[in-house]
Amino acid sequence: MKEENKPQFTIELPENVAEGTYANMAIIAHSSSEFILDFVRNMPGVPKAKVQSRIILNTEQAKRLLLSLQDNIAKYEAKFGEIEIPGSNKANIPFGLSGFKGEA
Repeated sequence: MKEENKPQFTIELPENVAEGTYANMAIIAHSSSEFILDFVRNMPGVPKAKVQSRIILNTEQAKRLLLSLQDNIAKYEAKFGEIEIPGSNKANIPFGLSGFKGEA
């Protein structure tokens, strides 16, 4: 069977985006049609954390992101060893806060 010709495209990475944004917390919400990922920088001694970036994904792309992260983490751990998360329950490892109410 012949492999389908997929359209090819280039991805542009603007310089200001290439610098990246540091986040040490994420808040994830969802509706029936999308997932909202708020990436937060929480600084010690500062009582208010600020959302640095918000990404909105449709449900299919959210699932693709999950699978891609799982694949990349498996490759990383195969090369560098298991990533340990102190004090975590491996069945339920949050990256952020549950039940958190924020301001937009």
